[in-house]
Amino acid sequence: MPFESTAIRDIRYEADRQKLFVTFINGGEYVYVGVPGEVHRRFVKAESKGQFFIEAVRDRFPYNRLDS
Repeated sequence: MPFESTAIRDIRYEADRQKLFVTFINGGEYVYVGVPGEVHRRFVKAESKGQFFIEAVRDRFPYNRLDS
């Protein structure tokens, strides 16, 4: 689903594993684990993806940076 954001390029979600993949405009890609589906749904619908990420994802779920 296309969206506009000054910070985030792409959001993907694996519901069966509760993994949220976030790709930033600067090229960094991270996977956040244990993310409930409701958080993903709210993220996709958020008016400001960057603000939602800061408030509801960053520092709330374990993550790993993915190699390009």
